[in-house]
Amino acid sequence: MEQVNNSNLYRDHHQNYKQYHLPKAQLIIADIPYNLGNKAYASNPAWYNDGDNANGESALAGTDFFMTDKNFKPAEFMHFCSKMLKPEPKEKGKAPAMIVFCAFNQMYDVAELGKKHGLNNYIPLIFRKKFSAQVLKANMKIVGNCEYGVLLYREKLPKFNNKGKMVMNCIEWVEDEDLNNYPKLHPTQKPVGLLKRLISLFTDEGEVVIDPCAGSGSTLVAAIELNRKAYGFEIDKNFYPLAKGWIEKIIQRKIDIDKYGFAKTEMDNVGNNLFTEYVI
Repeated sequence: MEQVNNSNLYRDHHQNYKQYHLPKAQLIIADIPYNLGNKAYASNPAWYNDGDNANGESALAGTDFFMTDKNFKPAEFMHFCSKMLKPEPKEKGKAPAMIVFCAFNQMYDVAELGKKHGLNNYIPLIFRKKFSAQVLKANMKIVGNCEYGVLLYREKLPKFNNKGKMVMNCIEWVEDEDLNNYPKLHPTQKPVGLLKRLISLFTDEGEVVIDPCAGSGSTLVAAIELNRKAYGFEIDKNFYPLAKGWIEKIIQRKIDIDKYGFAKTEMDNVGNNLFTEYVI
């Protein structure tokens, strides 16, 4: 399980990456700030207590998702990503890639910023949900049920493990239903299942995945479960310990399953179980 041990989340800004001596990435995945300001919860039930406007406004009303969004510098972010992607290989079918989740009106800017840093090509991505967070405006206007992203690469097409099947750029969004293993820790957390699909498409086992804006750590969790090496940065003091704890739980589970054949540590934490007396 070498690739599990070679994974880490740092409570630091990605600009300080040099001191950590990270390996170059086959894939970088990032969910950048959407610049919604204090309207982040504007049409979301979370604006009100218990999601009901009859109960009055909640503590989230009129607030940002994250205080750190105000300090996000897109050019510095893209510079980091361009430096941390593996060099363009001579062979076909092995080039690295980058996926940036962003707002619809940010897609063009992300693509243009990528070009300034050598990522000259892009493919727009649309992630279609079966629901909308804008339920408070459902009877007032057409509400959004899609999230957006951009796939960036240099010149050669990225590694693409599609097994000969067509992959369309409008991708179904599948929510994580197993809240025990995949808890909701972050307002804009991306589902582990969706991240696994993207990681599987653009990387092989043992390769490196980096998330500069790790948030809940779901990108690292997805990569670790797929036996990739995963590294991330999260500067927010509130989200970092939650993400770190989740990642450590996933790593320990993989170590236990490799050693014992089942998630011993998790089961022991629950209490005595069928396997307790038989494991030395």
